[in-house]
Amino acid sequence: MPSITDNHKQTHVAEKQPFQWQFLHPKYWGIWLLLALILPLIYLPLRWQFWLGRKLGILFYHLGKRRQKDTKINLKLAFPEKPEVERELMAKQIFVNQGIGIFETLCAWFRPNVFTRTMSISGLQHLVNAQNEGKAVLLLGAHYTMLDLGGRLCTQFFAVDCVYRPQNNALLEWLIYNARRHIFDTQIDHKNMRQLVKSIKAGHVIWYTPDQDFGLTHGVMAKFFGVPAATITAPRRLAKLGDKNNPPAVMAVHFYRQTPDNLPRGKRPHYHITITPALSDYPSDDEVADANKINELLEGLIRIDPTQYMWFHRRFKNQADGTRYYD
Repeated sequence: MPSITDNHKQTHVAEKQPFQWQFLHPKYWGIWLLLALILPLIYLPLRWQFWLGRKLGILFYHLGKRRQKDTKINLKLAFPEKPEVERELMAKQIFVNQGIGIFETLCAWFRPNVFTRTMSISGLQHLVNAQNEGKAVLLLGAHYTMLDLGGRLCTQFFAVDCVYRPQNNALLEWLIYNARRHIFDTQIDHKNMRQLVKSIKAGHVIWYTPDQDFGLTHGVMAKFFGVPAATITAPRRLAKLGDKNNPPAVMAVHFYRQTPDNLPRGKRPHYHITITPALSDYPSDDEVADANKINELLEGLIRIDPTQYMWFHRRFKNQADGTRYYD
């Protein structure tokens, strides 16, 4: 496996978004209060943070009735073979993992050194080989409960740009963007095609998550866990950009958390990153076949531990026949 060197790490820190005095408006006080309450907790030992995260996740499970319902619907659609009692346990664990993920994300932003020597990686050679060939890499991810920590761990091995959807709340956008400056080389608004093309032509590694339902305006119906799902076709379009004689390599990344519950007492949690081989014969002339290929790739990774995936999103919201699963 290639060793970690300074060349693999972030190459520059993006310009900071300036503070705006409107952030002191009373409508933002709730966010400031929440930060004041939770940020000091990230300096507790990780085991204590995980304990708090589990309690927070259970609280979210009981209070977030709509999210709880959506999660159970998704699990029933994706895992019809599992008994209801097992899916109920899975749903609770998803919220627990998300509660833990809140602390992991905050640590990734403000206390990254806490994760030193707690990770391993497989498949890094696929990315390194593509980069050595002068290729850009389109690294397809998914919305895992440890999402931002996953990005932080990746940058211990290679620099990466990320494509993201800006927050609707101006203060949250300011906070999250500036926190991620020390993780990603460039944060690219999903609508900023000029910057995307620029990063691809520069041969960068670009993290892109194509696993949410944004309708069929820029997508097609493809199977996801055996269920038709509106699947964006952006990855195949991006894969056609750059040098025609040396197009971007398309591969996927997965993050897995082994929690302290599964470790001997006193041991830190362990995180594993998996990078898949580059897809062959992609993109093809069939956009539906390409969408199915991407969904199948992500599904195989999610199945490693389905409870570490954000099943509370309405993944099957748009259906070609008008079916409404979430009503």
